[in-house]
Amino acid sequence: MTTDYTAEAITVHSGLEAVRRNPSMYVGSTGPDGAHHLVLELVDNAVDEAAAGHCGAISVELYDDGSCSVTDDGRGIPTDPHPAAGVPACELVLTTLHSGGKFDDSSYATSAGLHGVGLACVNALSEWLRLDVWRDGAHHSESFARGSVETPLKRVGDSDRRGSRVWFRPDPEIFSSCLLDTDLVHARLLDIAYLHPGLRVELTDHRTGRHESLCETTGVRGLLAYRAHDAEKVHAEPTTIAWAGDGCVIDAAVQWTEGYAEQIFSYVNTVRTDLGGSHVDALRRALAGVVADHLGPSADRMTVVDILEGLTAVIAIRTPDARFDGQTKRTLRNDDAGARVFDVVTEQARRALAADPELARRIAERAIDASRARLAARLAGRTARSRTRAVEVDYAVYQRQFGIRSKDWHDSCAWLTDEDLLGKHAELCAVPPDARMLDVCCGSGVVGDAFRGRVGEMVGLDLTPEMAALAATRLDIVHQGTVYDLPFPDASFDLVVTREVLHLLPRPERPVSEIFRVLRPGGQFIVGQIVPYADVDAFWMFRVFKKKQPLLYQMFREEDFRALLTGGGFTDVRMEEYFLWESIDRWIDTHETTPANRQEIHRLYYDAPREVRAVHPFEVLPDGSVRDRWRWCVYSVRKPGHA
Repeated sequence: MTTDYTAEAITVHSGLEAVRRNPSMYVGSTGPDGAHHLVLELVDNAVDEAAAGHCGAISVELYDDGSCSVTDDGRGIPTDPHPAAGVPACELVLTTLHSGGKFDDSSYATSAGLHGVGLACVNALSEWLRLDVWRDGAHHSESFARGSVETPLKRVGDSDRRGSRVWFRPDPEIFSSCLLDTDLVHARLLDIAYLHPGLRVELTDHRTGRHESLCETTGVRGLLAYRAHDAEKVHAEPTTIAWAGDGCVIDAAVQWTEGYAEQIFSYVNTVRTDLGGSHVDALRRALAGVVADHLGPSADRMTVVDILEGLTAVIAIRTPDARFDGQTKRTLRNDDAGARVFDVVTEQARRALAADPELARRIAERAIDASRARLAARLAGRTARSRTRAVEVDYAVYQRQFGIRSKDWHDSCAWLTDEDLLGKHAELCAVPPDARMLDVCCGSGVVGDAFRGRVGEMVGLDLTPEMAALAATRLDIVHQGTVYDLPFPDASFDLVVTREVLHLLPRPERPVSEIFRVLRPGGQFIVGQIVPYADVDAFWMFRVFKKKQPLLYQMFREEDFRALLTGGGFTDVRMEEYFLWESIDRWIDTHETTPANRQEIHRLYYDAPREVRAVHPFEVLPDGSVRDRWRWCVYSVRKPGHA
């Protein structure tokens, strides 16, 4: 191998060849997200025509061969020769990076495509692409293959129609998966329909026969109602914010709910900014500031997270000079846009609270509730809330959730079968070798099985028949029943074991009491639980876990869990810590975690406050996946007395 490094060693990849060699720079990834980004680029171009007032309908079609077409009834991409390049303008924008009509406001006042690379990238990363343009009384067509012209632009015939259609197939040489997801495309089109009242957007999936026609008239208010349709509302009607000036438009709708996650759906020039940016930061600061001012001295011990807990909001802005983090446009970087949003939201939110004392009271009480819950680390809202609610256990819900989970139980996370963690439980065992053990809420039976050879008989109990059958492959005998009413006489067992269950149950002191009852005097209870590292991450962890598992009722601090055990009559507390790195992407890939909640969990990690990052170790990897180092506390306690 030569060691010379001269000018001859420098290679230049220009134009679309550079896109094909480094596709992730332009569309984010070479996985399914990248293939879908091609569709969204074309949809964004059509939406720009609608925003400019020249398009009333957009149609997206998915075909059996994996291709997709996006059609609009706008002005049609110009087909006349470009004065400088000497080729048809439509060919220029499909074959040349940084070409297009969106670099000034002569054709588009605001637009989603500001980099002049969208159409060219779609062409470069398509196995084939066909362009049809209807304008000036004619139908023109041109075809391409992997970015190169295959059939030059030709006039097909006369037509009184107008608009453009781009029909393409993602290149399997580029993308690991070219399968386009109808639901994902539909979600994007639904956003567009709400954000452009009166625009008709149609989706046809020829693979399944699905056809939907979307046309909404209620704007951001309607989009917020759709996003929060199943939430318990703090105030019945959302507060809306609207402003226009200097070529910019700000539309927002905000509503507090009884949920624990803050959800803000943000858009810039109709593009969804998944990771927020300056406009979202400004909205949050403005709302938190206005509510804090209204609360006065009561807000002294509150955090922004307290005030914004349960907030659901939609913010859509239009700005002629949007600056994003890259071609995928996931984050807005405009400081000037953020400053404008902050001023507008502050002014209009203050007016809204002043004009509606009941609205102000409800939002203030919601913030106070959140603050009390955080400070007490009773994040389920059961004892620390000023409005306590009776909680009844719906066993059918647990049976549905965990019955389905039994099918892929051990694939859902690393901790279920981690030998070192199971070993921590077993190492604490201090009962005679002929002891009778109960694995309560046994799941797959792996916890009880860790005590094999240390006890005489291994009994299991679970609520669902699916889990009971799974655990029976590891334990001696498994019963079906509930931990609130254990189907065993008093003093039946020398040892009871369980793990990561009590935080899912309302009134966990009741199951602890049942466990105490069935233990013989002097009997041992061994239980493992994930706990926060400190008070500052307890609130944040509750949000993460609640989004993953809707059945969650509390996030125990270490001292809370210890108090739960001693409050149930147990003594001789011994605790061992164990730290385990867990793939969050694997952990949330289960049926009970919706796709929307998975996105919110990622956002909670991406946007974790500095104080949380200071105490809670986790990693966000270059591909966006997350690893968290969980703190396990494994407890051993005794029932007083002698066997």
